[in-house]
Amino acid sequence: MNIAVCVKPVPDPKHYDKITIDPETKLLNRQGAPTVINPADKNAIEAALQLKEQFGGKVVLLSMAPPSARETLTEGLAMGADEAFLLSDRAFVGSDTLATARVLAAGLKKIGSHDLVLTGSESADSGTSHIPSQLGELMGCDHLNCLTEIQLEASTLRMKSRIENGYAEYEGSLPMVLGVAREINTPRYTSLMGVVTAGKKPFTLWGIDDLGLDPACVGLAGSPTRPGELHMPSHGRKSEMLAGEPGDVAEKILAILRSAGVLA
Repeated sequence: MNIAVCVKPVPDPKHYDKITIDPETKLLNRQGAPTVINPADKNAIEAALQLKEQFGGKVVLLSMAPPSARETLTEGLAMGADEAFLLSDRAFVGSDTLATARVLAAGLKKIGSHDLVLTGSESADSGTSHIPSQLGELMGCDHLNCLTEIQLEASTLRMKSRIENGYAEYEGSLPMVLGVAREINTPRYTSLMGVVTAGKKPFTLWGIDDLGLDPACVGLAGSPTRPGELHMPSHGRKSEMLAGEPGDVAEKILAILRSAGVLA
């Protein structure tokens, strides 16, 4: 069973203070912020490894990211994935989810056929949840997102996703593109042996020419979603320390709210 897992490096939440927004392009400036594997993508890697342990086969990682993402992908290899492909080119900068899905789809087609493509249900830095469905449409495969359970019986996939007051159950046939939620499993820790062997596993770097993509379909040129204008509030905030007995302080708060029109 051949499984591909799409992985996105995201800024380490411990260093969000180093992320800024470029005032010209309106894009996030991530320089100086260390990256980690998107949390839900680690769950996707774990789900792929569990299926591999049950049915055999191969797990490959695929990511559209800067060259520095090699270190991040190496962590996925240390978890147990067999091979990694990094799609990196200046032409990809500024890609929205649709342009990103085009790049990932081109990478998957170049790698070869897969029985299953897994992704995290959403990314920690944007949270759109677009990629699983967009990628599925571009690949011509059935697709589902936010799955909390995946079981394979023969060639039939049985899946669950959480809904209000319960679960929705699905059945599907391979190949499929699936987005997994974080509650589907607990990702394994990397072992010392896994870290040692990760550096010896195949790692491939492809650019736009390798994928045969039209520059007009990727990056800012190929992104129909554009950020709007940025505005900084012109007014400031003021505060006032209220002292006294609790009842008196409560009356003062009510008076302030009434004067502001919050309370009648």
